[in-house]
Amino acid sequence: MNLEEYKIYIDDVIRRVEFARVRVNAHHIVKIVAVSKYSTCSEIKKLYDIGQRAYGENKVQDLKSKALELEELPLEWHFIGNLQKNKINNLLDVNPFLFQSLDSMELAYELQKKLVAKDMTLDCLIQINSAKEESKHGFMPELAKESYEEIALKCPNIKLKGVMSIGAHSNDKNIIKKSFETTHNIYKKLNGATICSMGMSGDFEMAIECGSNMVRLGSIIFNK
Repeated sequence: MNLEEYKIYIDDVIRRVEFARVRVNAHHIVKIVAVSKYSTCSEIKKLYDIGQRAYGENKVQDLKSKALELEELPLEWHFIGNLQKNKINNLLDVNPFLFQSLDSMELAYELQKKLVAKDMTLDCLIQINSAKEESKHGFMPELAKESYEEIALKCPNIKLKGVMSIGAHSNDKNIIKKSFETTHNIYKKLNGATICSMGMSGDFEMAIECGSNMVRLGSIIFNK
């Protein structure tokens, strides 16, 4: 795909995001994180050339290798996958802009230990399993606020910025919408939270209309 074709597809994504956000509020701002797990560094460079800056990876090793290869570019790297405790140091070597998927107290305490040892801080979102699906990681909705506050109190090197969730795996739009509303309602109750990351390639418009201010888009951008 050449640069002009990329630009056409990116413009279409931006148009759809814009239509969704103004239905919420003309002042509602939404950040697009391009999920680059299936993309080469060459493809990422093409997107960079037309203005895309934030990229999400769900495997630590892929994030590390791409960040190293593209270190000359001022990219904003997000880690969006499930983080195993034995991969924490590798993630901290990259020092991503945002870790979006902090999904348990056990992981939070282990991450805190590693951050203290390296004299670092890390911006994070807690992941909420808003539809209570066994196939997904994250805090249950009824425990999310309490857990968020506990992390903020007991893990000072983890700088919590808000929440992330994945919409319900369902063909019923009402069920998907309810999962987004559940997450956003929790987000609104969190002191100092600024990021509500909801919505992927198949449901981002609904997520934005439910209050998301960050979306993670992959196939729409890269696989057209």
